[in-house]
Amino acid sequence: MALVTAESLKSELEMFDIPCQDDSVLDKMVEQCICSRIQADDMVLEWVAYSTTKNGLKLTMEALEHFEHEVLNKKSKSKQSFRKEETHNRTRDIHSLQDLIKAEEEEDNLLDSYSTPAKGSQKRALTTPEHPHSKRSAALLASPGLLLSPASFSPSATPSQKYSQRGGKGEVVVTFGAVQGTRWVGRKAPGVGVQLELLEGPEDSLHSSYKYMFQRLRDVRNVLTEKIEELGEGLKSHFSIEEFSPVSLPAQDSITVLGQVCCDSNGKLNAQSVLLEAGPEQGGQQVPIDLSELKEYSLFPGQVVVMEGMNTTGRKLVASKLYEGVPLPFYTSEIKMETDDEPLNVLVACGPYTPSDSLTFDPLLDLINVIIRDRPDVCLLLGPFVDSKHEQIEKAQVTETFEAIFTRCIESIVDGTKSVGCRLVFVPSQRDIHHHFIYPQPPFTLPNLSKDQAQ
Repeated sequence: MALVTAESLKSELEMFDIPCQDDSVLDKMVEQCICSRIQADDMVLEWVAYSTTKNGLKLTMEALEHFEHEVLNKKSKSKQSFRKEETHNRTRDIHSLQDLIKAEEEEDNLLDSYSTPAKGSQKRALTTPEHPHSKRSAALLASPGLLLSPASFSPSATPSQKYSQRGGKGEVVVTFGAVQGTRWVGRKAPGVGVQLELLEGPEDSLHSSYKYMFQRLRDVRNVLTEKIEELGEGLKSHFSIEEFSPVSLPAQDSITVLGQVCCDSNGKLNAQSVLLEAGPEQGGQQVPIDLSELKEYSLFPGQVVVMEGMNTTGRKLVASKLYEGVPLPFYTSEIKMETDDEPLNVLVACGPYTPSDSLTFDPLLDLINVIIRDRPDVCLLLGPFVDSKHEQIEKAQVTETFEAIFTRCIESIVDGTKSVGCRLVFVPSQRDIHHHFIYPQPPFTLPNLSKDQAQ
């Protein structure tokens, strides 16, 4: 704060054409500036606002005293109360709470050691087998469940009642192929001899800063058009289709159209909200789709499909046949596995790992227990780990940074599965709020894991 002088106050008053020849009045204003911790220009502005409301009050000692009582004192009181409230509402993180409790317990132990048994602490000694630790210290042990306790993320977090009371826990919903006699439990030493390689090296991933959401709309449109045309040519040759018709052209015969699936609103795609958007060669327009005549279908927004149907009015296409995408060839590895070796056990899980109505990571803790029980060789864990669509994250009801929550998720998984020894693969999602949501996504930068954890 710059030093307030009588000369600086006088120059500010002259700027507003306020005469002041009395040095005692200037000294009083300097004293008020220092006591209220405000600058000369702010002081003069406050006085101008005050004197204007008092019908042009003259600058005198008496007027300054009234000004100090009515304006300056109230401002200093509001500042003090705001500072008190700010310090009172400041949330301590879990680590500072751990340090406080640890220091408190050390102080208790130190006082007990200096006292005789008769005059010592009356607390029951918590060293028996049934109570090996105090409740407070036991609640802060470094285990996966306590690292992911909800109170550390959000003060209003409560465990989900729906998740705890769910039915059908552990049931097999659907199976594919012959699964009779298959052993789901992994080997005693999982991960031994397992080689994990990325199909694309790190040099093919985005690793530098990229200004996403800064593309021109014309460029985005050109990319989408090229995608529709490229995938359309593959569908055309695979299903031996002669030609495509415009989607919005009225026709009394069955036509074949090409386009990408869209949704008519911001909600989830359903049977009544499907639109088909064609490329420029097919008219470049959107037309609603009636799927009632299709026996089965599976659609998602952005999917490029070919449909046959009737569009008698040009306003709605009644689809009668759906041509799905051409399947991509499977990746074949150059490394051949010996036939005598046991088959690998791979576990795949997809986020989010929290219930929709709570920010507790109970599903993730259950998954860690399954990994410990079944001992797979490889665990492929797909995001989102910190879901941007979660209600409490959208409303900013968490007390930690998103990176800190993700770091503790990773540490909990690594520490919880350390005894199993399986290989962990983390795959980001575009709904991971702490990560880049551009496409293609760069890999996660894992937190500063210890040497033991990184292994």
